Amino acid sequence: MELGDYRYDTQLLLEGINLNEDTLSEYITSNFEGDCLLVVGDESLIKIHFHTNEPWLILAYCSTLGEIFDIVIEDMFRQADGKKG
Repeated sequence: MELGDYRYDTQLLLEGINLNEDTLSEYITSNFEGDCLLVVGDESLIKIHFHTNEPWLILAYCSTLGEIFDIVIEDMFRQADGKKG
């Protein structure tokens, strides 16, 4: 298995008011290093999936937009070594 440049698979749900998938996606792409971004949902609940080396920055940003929950951060490098991620 070939590893990418980004270590952490970061996933969360964001609950808020007047959320916008496109605005969130553009902001994350422009301001954070990573890949495999998925932003799906509606104006009150959005799921975010992002591979990055600094997941805490994504969490900090999203927490300014609403309530974050169901947070999952997995270390893909550990998983590739057969360890628990």
